[in-house]
Amino acid sequence: MIKDKKVVIVLPAYNAAKTLERTYNEIPFDIVDDVVLVDDKSSDDTVEVGKRLGIKHIISHEQNKGYGGNQKSCYNKAVEIGADIVVMLHPDYQYTPQLIQSMSHLIANDVYPVVLGSRILGKGALKGGMPWYKYVANRILTLFQNILMGQKLSEYHTGYRAFSREVLQAVDFNTNSDDFVFDNQMLAQIFYKGFEIAEITCPTKYFAEASSINLKRSSIYGLGVLKVSLQYRLAKWGLIKPAYLLNAGRSKK
Repeated sequence: MIKDKKVVIVLPAYNAAKTLERTYNEIPFDIVDDVVLVDDKSSDDTVEVGKRLGIKHIISHEQNKGYGGNQKSCYNKAVEIGADIVVMLHPDYQYTPQLIQSMSHLIANDVYPVVLGSRILGKGALKGGMPWYKYVANRILTLFQNILMGQKLSEYHTGYRAFSREVLQAVDFNTNSDDFVFDNQMLAQIFYKGFEIAEITCPTKYFAEASSINLKRSSIYGLGVLKVSLQYRLAKWGLIKPAYLLNAGRSKK
């Protein structure tokens, strides 16, 4: 705990058997109280590795629900077991678990309710091996998103995120897509509710076992991101009322 606030790490997993143990072993358990592993119907032995590591909360999807669907299970379980601070860490070891303490302390000390680990601040992305086409696409999409959403994030596409319980209960993330655009819908919800987001520099690694999506899926994701940003702007102008932005979310009790 930090200041009597329970810290829970959620691991959205898909074929992460080769990297799960390395990721888990670097989690700072001096502050982390619980770990939730959600396996999205992997074809490898991710669940068995999780059990061997002693992870108490393991959810195994009977059908593949997608990246967004996996996160829904992660956050719902974290809130259910009483998390005050929830950190999403990919078990593919692309992001270092060593930032968990810094991200959690920002929330525990009521500095920010949401913290993102940014690959773009500094030179973490290219130094870690991010392909040039992904880096350029990231920068272009982020520019358009900042313009349409009136924000100044360095990137919207990192998978390293920390949330306060208040945020998870204030936004209706269960209405979001089950695909990769879930991440951007959730950030749109957070900004729409008036929460602020902090960023910290995050080194990253690209290697064979690290999760990635192909060019076709990346293109679909990019179009989805632009759609979300446009919906956000039109909703702010009062021209449309997308349900995922306007729903009040769950009780804060």
